[in-house]
Amino acid sequence: MLLLALAWLVGLALAAVVSVVMVVGVALAVAYPQLPEIASLTDYRPKLPLRVFSSDGVLLGEFGEERRNFTPIAQIPQVMKNAVLAAEDARFYEHGGVDYKGVARAAIENLRDARSQGASTITMQVARNFYLSTEKTFTRKIYEILLALKIERQLSKDQILEAYMNQIYLGQRANGFAAAAEIYFGKKLADVTVAEAAMLAGLPKAPSAYNPIANPKRAELRQRYIIERMFENGFITEAEHDAALEQKLHYRVPSDIAVHAEFVAEQVRQLIFAQYGEETYTRGLNAWVTIDSRQQMAAYRALRRGLMDYELRRVYRGPEAYIDLPGDPAQVDARVAEALADHPDNDDLRSAVVLEAAPRKVVAMLQSGDTITVTGDGLKPVTSGLSEKAGPKTQIRRGAVVRAMQDAKGNWTLTQLPEVEGAFVALDPRTGALQAMVGGFDFGKNKFNHVTQAWRQPGSSFKPFIYSAALEKGFTPATVVNDAPLFFDATVTGSQPWEPKNYDGKFEGPMTLQAALAKSKNMVSIRVLQSVGAPFAQEWITRFGFEPERHPAYLTMALGAGSVTPLQMATAYGVFANGGYRVTPVMITRITDVKGRVLQETQLKPRDESMRVLDERNAFVMGSLLQNVARAGTAARAQATLKRPDLYGKTGTTNDSMDAWFAGYQPTQVAVVWIGYDTPRKLGDRETGGGRALPVWIEYMQTALRGVPVFEPLPPAGVVQHEGVWMYEEYRDGAGVSSVGLSDAVPQAPTNEERSTILDLFKR
Repeated sequence: MLLLALAWLVGLALAAVVSVVMVVGVALAVAYPQLPEIASLTDYRPKLPLRVFSSDGVLLGEFGEERRNFTPIAQIPQVMKNAVLAAEDARFYEHGGVDYKGVARAAIENLRDARSQGASTITMQVARNFYLSTEKTFTRKIYEILLALKIERQLSKDQILEAYMNQIYLGQRANGFAAAAEIYFGKKLADVTVAEAAMLAGLPKAPSAYNPIANPKRAELRQRYIIERMFENGFITEAEHDAALEQKLHYRVPSDIAVHAEFVAEQVRQLIFAQYGEETYTRGLNAWVTIDSRQQMAAYRALRRGLMDYELRRVYRGPEAYIDLPGDPAQVDARVAEALADHPDNDDLRSAVVLEAAPRKVVAMLQSGDTITVTGDGLKPVTSGLSEKAGPKTQIRRGAVVRAMQDAKGNWTLTQLPEVEGAFVALDPRTGALQAMVGGFDFGKNKFNHVTQAWRQPGSSFKPFIYSAALEKGFTPATVVNDAPLFFDATVTGSQPWEPKNYDGKFEGPMTLQAALAKSKNMVSIRVLQSVGAPFAQEWITRFGFEPERHPAYLTMALGAGSVTPLQMATAYGVFANGGYRVTPVMITRITDVKGRVLQETQLKPRDESMRVLDERNAFVMGSLLQNVARAGTAARAQATLKRPDLYGKTGTTNDSMDAWFAGYQPTQVAVVWIGYDTPRKLGDRETGGGRALPVWIEYMQTALRGVPVFEPLPPAGVVQHEGVWMYEEYRDGAGVSSVGLSDAVPQAPTNEERSTILDLFKR
């Protein structure tokens, strides 16, 4: 009986094969001449994305409808080819485009099992993917077979397999196995293991159904099937088979990104699109930039840490959302995963749903399904949200969507996404090569690039440019200027009456220009600008690249009331750092096509006299003043932490503490930090450039200056050191400006008797 049934099945299968052969024979005579030309295969040119690489060869970003990295067949590892053949077409190198044995096997399987078995060869899949629709009709299948036969006549087996392995869609916007290896595992195709190759080889069948990130269980079943097929076909040994089944795969997640340079990549995309248009996304352009991946990540981490440190001191604004959690514990995981899809992790700032909440303990579930417990100091930033008096929109309760961070010791802290923004940019003042650029807290949250697009008041970080103008008018670091009160009416300021103050509210009387810059004394800067003349200073700052119309010729310019971008500030401080040259910032050094041919190249040029905008003496003396700021002034923390003398810079805090800056340099690197709100508002009464921005700069420089020798510039001709300060030689004997404003009155501190009288008045 069993033999009869088997014979019946074989007969049906043979009949099916004969029918297919007959239909194909008729089709060959009638339809074959009408088949499309296969020039797109014989001259295969896949759509390749724009890829952006750092100066040290790290992929920073890619742009295109299809994420693909074309890999010639000779460079595809054998394990990957074997996995694909085992999964899709083990007899690929034996048949002529149509596997008739496979057709018979599929016919038998379809009779035994209602679940359909396919018989498409790799060549047939290539025909379908390049030329046909995906509709399942008998006619389309015939054309698929005919095209496969035509392709086999005109291309070699390796050419067909190369096209297949570079063209096939594998989910996550990945086309081709090289791109998929990077996207799913964060590694090059050449480095995949047997287990990883089998997982990737399972994707062509149904990329969404077998996506290991979205459907890990289903993907693993498919992977294990392919490992078995690889063993059955002799592609792997028994030991390799067993090891592959045991290997636990680790998938790439957003926090695994090697280098966060999203703002850099977007800037490059815009520049290249302006030149190449829509071809930017299809012709496989590679752009090489000056950004150093190590320094870029140091900048990214430093700025995020600085912004989060500030955020941890803010009042808790409440959970991002609330969701209803099912009472059945078995259903909680799925509900959390669904809810957090709308609140994705922000790198190390993880999203979580609260399962239990009490004033001293919170239990929450992460997007991964892991559960965390937060206690003690980890709850301090959200204390108000755990209070019984918390409002319905700020209370942390079961179902609340919150943010959590983990420290180096594994302890969790509840916090919130910051509203404050920031910017960081670093460049080499000798060539203009950008070393790092971070345009904000998170590119996914806010794509506005604060480095290049944010026009903000620079505050006291602008004072060095006013002091530079003063050096040309006879001032020296030893010039004595009175730190005494000032008042100006509307005719002087150009707007309304103005009574400026020092940040600390104190007036200290006569002091040297060097001491005044170190202490960032506003009254001194204003008196210096008064003496120099606002129109002269307005013209002078253009040497550094500032736009005069953004810095009106009023005395408020002395306090940085104009508008600058962080990139402008970095370029301007570079003039002091390199001895007086203004170098243009450079980012893209080379653009190549898919075959490696250089389409455009920019050489990093050393400084030459045509770039000089500032006398070498001016740059040197200003450097001595800025060095003193980093040694003994508002930025003394820089040298105290980094323990090297070749550091220069200036803090900046604008009126009402709306912007915090630090702009500084070492002769090989200029870096600028800005922190503030997009819609300007107070950072806080005690928030300053020295307290907020300087720590970010220091953390970055700890990485950027590692291994860099200490460098002290030699004094140029025409400067001398007199009584401990550097000055122009012609002013050594007091020929320059010796003092300013000494006749202006300085308020005296009240006596003890006056203090008692004031206190009595308050008591009344």
